[in-house]
Amino acid sequence: MSATKAQLSHRRLIGMVRKESLQILRDPSSIAIAFILPVVMLLLFGYGVSLDAKDVRIGFVIETPDSVTSDIRAAFAQSDYFVPVTFHTIQKAEQAMRQREIDGIVWMQSDFSHRLHNGSGAPIGVIVNGVDANQARITEGYILGAWQTWLTHYSERRGLPQAFPIALEQRVWFNPAVRSRDFLVPGLVAVIMTLIGALLTALVVAREWERGTMEALLVTPIHIRELLMGKLIPYFILGMGGMLLTVAMAVWQFDVPLRGSFLVLLAASALFMLVALAMGLLISIVAKNQFVAGQVAIIVTFLPAFILSGFIFDINSMPTAIQWLTHLIPARYFVAILQTVFLAGNVWAVILPNAAALALMAFIFLMLVRRKAGKRLE
Repeated sequence: MSATKAQLSHRRLIGMVRKESLQILRDPSSIAIAFILPVVMLLLFGYGVSLDAKDVRIGFVIETPDSVTSDIRAAFAQSDYFVPVTFHTIQKAEQAMRQREIDGIVWMQSDFSHRLHNGSGAPIGVIVNGVDANQARITEGYILGAWQTWLTHYSERRGLPQAFPIALEQRVWFNPAVRSRDFLVPGLVAVIMTLIGALLTALVVAREWERGTMEALLVTPIHIRELLMGKLIPYFILGMGGMLLTVAMAVWQFDVPLRGSFLVLLAASALFMLVALAMGLLISIVAKNQFVAGQVAIIVTFLPAFILSGFIFDINSMPTAIQWLTHLIPARYFVAILQTVFLAGNVWAVILPNAAALALMAFIFLMLVRRKAGKRLE
């Protein structure tokens, strides 16, 4: 008898998976969200969004041109970060910056070279457009770095002592090219999987209620666990397919290094997909309306994953209360794993605690789904 029940349960589960798979194949929007949306978002963020400051328009105010000031300007021109524009008066440079023609000003006064040769100190005036605070800080740092590099070379050529008895040798770990794309694209995997997992499953139960097919399912011998698993399994496979497509584009299209183990990445992605699917299914069970479920899924899952996960905005720079709030966002833990596996490798001190947090969240949300579904469906 028990063997017959197990066999029937197995058949019912396969039947539910087949039913939901056919529903996915007949719904072009599900395929579009799983495979077309990741491509669009990757192309948009990979090529259109950059946190790098390149080709910054810098106005050079050189009141008395000579070989030294020309050498400094040439050092800036050789950099990939600057596009120098020469002005002869500070007033014209300030007017150009008000009109957004330049992003910053480097001002060398008429006695600059004289004071530099005499060792009495040759100050350079730096004015930066602070409308975009982040861009302003980056531009200021680039200008100071270029000036220090030129000053070091100038001292070496003339055999002059360094201003400081310390030689700074800086190295950039994990992202030596300092490309924001290498930072953004791995985090984008979490945002895309949140959309695929939560948004699609947020509609599945609500769609059954709207179409009146839920009543038909309720009168069948199918158990609630079989119903839930039958709805989760196809979307899990769909979501993991979207993840594989995203990772393939990240590595081969955008040249983002994958320094860690692909199996570790796959396991962490499966954990996060379970969390996203459970959240979406819970929303769908509670809402019973596709439009409401879709809106709630975007507000509760996508926006927090985009803003509070560390995908773009540094969590340590947020207010303390918001930092505590980010611990409730599953994408926070997955983004930390993604950035570590892609850029640093298998750093278990980072991977294991975040994976444990995802496993705990998956368990909690799946238990909530089972409890709410039991109350409403059985």
